[in-house]
Amino acid sequence: MAEAPRTSRFREPGEGSSLWISAATIALLLLAWFVVTQFGLIKPLFLPKPQTVWQTFVDYLTGSANDQPLWQHFVASILRVTVAFWLAFVTAVPVGIAMGVSRVARGVFDPPIEFYRPLPPLAYLPLIIIWFGIEEMPKVLLIYLACFAPLALAARSGMKSASSEQIHAAYSMGATYGQVIRHVILPAALPEILVGMRIAIGFGWTTLVAAEMVAAHVGLGQMVLNASNFLRTDIVIMGIFVIGIVAYLFDLFMRWVERRLVPWKGRM
Repeated sequence: MAEAPRTSRFREPGEGSSLWISAATIALLLLAWFVVTQFGLIKPLFLPKPQTVWQTFVDYLTGSANDQPLWQHFVASILRVTVAFWLAFVTAVPVGIAMGVSRVARGVFDPPIEFYRPLPPLAYLPLIIIWFGIEEMPKVLLIYLACFAPLALAARSGMKSASSEQIHAAYSMGATYGQVIRHVILPAALPEILVGMRIAIGFGWTTLVAAEMVAAHVGLGQMVLNASNFLRTDIVIMGIFVIGIVAYLFDLFMRWVERRLVPWKGRM
């Protein structure tokens, strides 16, 4: 009996792991940083040595720096971003869902969201200070506004993800309008909502420094801003690394949640 011919599987563009490429890129960047600072090609005022930045990190981590410990800055920033993000989530997602299923809601919410969405936070920061003062409220509100728009637009876009065949099939089996939204449209919208959450948390961290410009005494953004006033480039770079790493860990966590909640994404 003749053996059945084997079919070769063609690799899709971009398929495969890029972990070792990323690791090599990071190693090369760190090596370049070490070389240009070790040989004095760039003055320490503009780019300190990696070992100096590491020592600054250790000082802040152990509380021996002439400032509040790193964990206090970290906790303050995490609380602000977390409160703002979840407030935006519980308000923006229902607004986005309403915009996706109702032309009235779309007509009401679409103009203000599309108006302020492209504005940089520093543009309306003075107005927020005038209205709400310099306590915690304006800081949380600024991050909230940064998170609100991507969450609402992602939920609105996700409401269009369900195919007409799925909707008609549900109706043909006797489902009501509310049941179609709950059991067909919302599950189809979940991948888009999760993507919106990833984008929103990134915007929240991007707005962190601007938010902590408002008379903050503690926070990662405040630490970076205060260090820049005294030309402490090592603290600035250390703070940038911490903010970036935390944001990346948030993104990894959201990817894990996405894989658990919508394992079918990309396989249909």
